[in-house]
Amino acid sequence: MAITASAKKAIRNSKRKHEVNLKHKKSVTDVRKDIEKLVAKKDLKAAVALLPKAYQAIDKSMKLGLLKKNTAARRKSRLARLVSAK
Repeated sequence: MAITASAKKAIRNSKRKHEVNLKHKKSVTDVRKDIEKLVAKKDLKAAVALLPKAYQAIDKSMKLGLLKKNTAARRKSRLARLVSAK
């Protein structure tokens, strides 16, 4: 357990940042799953319409340092390929 006031504050900040990071990671995962479900249902128009939202979530995660640049590019590429391949 933290003893000093600064250590207690660091724990609070860390917890707050952790929650924000989880929220952004979850948004990336959720939109990816939504696109995969739409592709499985053969609803390509809706999947294509959801791509910008996926790109936005991935780019935001990259900007915040949750994803590396090449990881973000790879995920966007795979989503685009998934939608265009069917």
